[in-house]
Amino acid sequence: MTPSRNISRLIEIMAALRTPVTGCPWDLEQNFSTIAPYTLEEAYEVADAIAKNDFLELREELGDLLLQVVYHARMAEEDEHFDFGDVVEGITKKLIRRHPHVFGDENGEKAEHVKGIWERIKAEERAEKQAEREARGLAEPSKGYLDDVPTAFPALQEADKLQRRASKVGFDWNDARLVLDKIREETHELDAELAKGDPDKDRMSDELGDTLFALANLARHLDIDPEEALRRTNRKFRTRFAAIEDVASRTGTTLQDMTLEEMEAAWQEAKQRQS
Repeated sequence: MTPSRNISRLIEIMAALRTPVTGCPWDLEQNFSTIAPYTLEEAYEVADAIAKNDFLELREELGDLLLQVVYHARMAEEDEHFDFGDVVEGITKKLIRRHPHVFGDENGEKAEHVKGIWERIKAEERAEKQAEREARGLAEPSKGYLDDVPTAFPALQEADKLQRRASKVGFDWNDARLVLDKIREETHELDAELAKGDPDKDRMSDELGDTLFALANLARHLDIDPEEALRRTNRKFRTRFAAIEDVASRTGTTLQDMTLEEMEAAWQEAKQRQS
């Protein structure tokens, strides 16, 4: 079998990998649950390539992510749920339907017009999806108000989405300073737990989680993406720690042999250069 630019070749390869007896033993053992973590990992690697502005890497990572879609579609086809063609048809139908200002005669000259169109169409789609489930005899799962927020999101992103959703019905602080007070309250409770002679690990985990949740809430009130804010700090940490490595290299020593004071001095020097 030879490589190809045609998507059908990728589908053929996946089918071959999943063919009993002649296929790949590892691929044959997989199911939706075991592949899902790889799907998330590949999505993050796509985002990482974009952040690094590395288009050679982005090309490769997009291929890896596409493989995940083909993988899930193949397993669904084996179970007679749907196939890759159904996935493509579904998304093309959705895009055409949600852009009548492009493919139809709706007025979409302004962003607010487009948003209104999308909200109306998504409501229609939800009604149609429910009707389809009923036609197939599938019970509609009972849903709470927050159930539309996927639990598979990274925890920080999930916290942000949960709070945004709750705020739509008025469950929210009306002042960012009140959120700061909440953060102080949570850190005080964490400090009180740490002060105990034998702190409870589960209790500390709860208090730390409450603090992180409150910090995500503050980011939302400040109109700051908490994921991006943390990534910015991660990048600063990488740069400043690299400066410590540079000092170790220039002085003929190793990180393990450097004292904490020497590391801190290199860190502060790098911090000054960044400011």
